Formats: sequence, C-alpha cells, structure tokens
Amino acid sequence: MAPPPLRALVVSNMYPSPERPALGVFVRDQVEALERLADLEVERFTFAPGGLAYLRAARALRRAVRGREFDVVHAHFGLTAWTALAARGRARLVTLHGRDVYHPISGRVTRAALPLQTVTAVASAALGRALGREPVAILPMGIDLGRFVRIPRAEARATLGLDPDRPCLLFPFDPSRADKRADRARALADATGAELLTLGGIDPARVPVFMNAANALLVPSDREGFGMACLEALACDVPVLATPVGIHPLALRGIDGCLCAAFELDAWRAAAEPHLAAADPRVEGRARAELFSADRMAGRVAAAWRGLSTP
Repeated sequence: MAPPPLRALVVSNMYPSPERPALGVFVRDQVEALERLADLEVERFTFAPGGLAYLRAARALRRAVRGREFDVVHAHFGLTAWTALAARGRARLVTLHGRDVYHPISGRVTRAALPLQTVTAVASAALGRALGREPVAILPMGIDLGRFVRIPRAEARATLGLDPDRPCLLFPFDPSRADKRADRARALADATGAELLTLGGIDPARVPVFMNAANALLVPSDREGFGMACLEALACDVPVLATPVGIHPLALRGIDGCLCAAFELDAWRAAAEPHLAAADPRVEGRARAELFSADRMAGRVAAAWRGLSTP
C-alpha cells in the first residue's frame, strides 16, 4: 500500500497578483512544479508584502488552516517565516531570497526567526555566505523552460515595435532598484551607442520577447540573492554580461560569448561590441539553463521536504 502523500503548506509574500503580476513569478513556478509531483499534497497561502500585512496574514492563515497540521510548512522570504508560525507543522523550512539577508532591518528580523525553523535554506551559495550561519540548505529557484525559449530576434523586435537594425541591450530590472546598478547599464549603452531596454513595469509574459529582442543582457548588480535573469537569458541563448554575484559565476562559467566580471566600462564594452555588431548574436546557453529548470529545482525542494518528514 502506497504511503499517504506528504502534506506541505507554502506561505509566501512573493506571489503574482493582478496588481503586481511580476512579483514572485519564480515562487509561483516552483509551487506549480511541486504541485505536479504525485506524492505531494501542496497547499499555498499568499499575501501582499508590507508593514502590518505580516500580522494580518498570520491571523488569516490561522483561520484558514485551523485544526489541521502539515508535514512541512515552507515559508518563502525571511519575514514570512513569522507569519508561517500561525500554521501547525511537524517541520518548518524557510527559503531566503536576498533582501531578507542584506537589508539592515529585514535581515535582523529574519535572523531572529531562524532558530524557530527546522531548516534554513538560501537560494544560492553566495547568499548562504552572506547569511553567515549554519546549517543552511541551498534550494535554488528554477526557470520555466516552456516560457523562456529562443525566438528569432527580428520577430521579437517586430512584436515590441523596435527598430529592427538598432543594437539593443537589456537591463532586466526596474531602474529604480539601486543595487541592480542601472547607472552602469546606461554607461555601457552610452559608450556603445546601443538602445537600453529595461523591464520596469513589464508584463512577465512579455519578458521572453524582450530577452530575445536584445543583443545582450546586462546584469551589473552589486549583489544578487540568486540571479534568475541570467538563467532566463541563457535559456533563450542570449549573451549575458554580469558581475560575479549570486549564481552568475556558476551559470556563466565556460560559455563563450558571456562575461562574468566586475564592472569595468572598457572591458564590458569590449565584450559587448561583437554582439552589438551581429544581426542575431547567440550563445550556447540553453543546456546550462536546463540544469536550473523549475521542475528540476522543485525536485530538490521535494527531497528536502521528504527528508524533514521522515521519522
């Protein structure tokens, strides 16, 4: 007789909504991949972040799951670990994503919650080093390989109404996010004469089109909890220039046409110019991105859940 499915509750303040469709898309992709596994019974509880939202969400969660106990309660984002305490679980796991480690206030509140967790996980080894405490499991987020695919650059540019001949560089963030360093991306675009595209306020469904429209992706961040944009571009075989933070050194190692180095304008310009001169520059990135698919990474999370639920 087959054992009953493992019952898991995922609690997150990072999840797409009609008001914020780009928020936590990677969490949604992971949860949906976990829901496809036959030996799991996954329930989700999501809420919008900010201020007193964590306390209100805890009250709502307590009402929603009253009288039930889960094998694992898995919180995404450190502050959410406090909210998740409102649900009964035999084991508790939190995945940290970046700001919950680096931000001076969120980081302190997050660290105070960690002794209450059975396991603390981080999205990348670099984030684990920044956290500075053990034990830490590494549970990366995964990308939807069905959504991020190679599209002919001319087709992508036509869809977006872009000049078919002008070289484009893509900065895959909202420029207002200071730690992502839009200033560096602008400096490189100015130095090369390329058009700089950004993703602030862009419908997530259109992101793969922007990726394929660009001659190269720029990720000149000061820090990354993981580095999803880099992998999304690689899944489309789009060249990537990135600073050595988060998953970037591992993701880009050995891929011709990509650069992983501290930002230095002349070096980055030299790396970008061959791509800007090509009609449809591509790199062999898809195979590397496949190592971080949503289904593959969900398998790692499921294995961690099963380990926690084993007597």
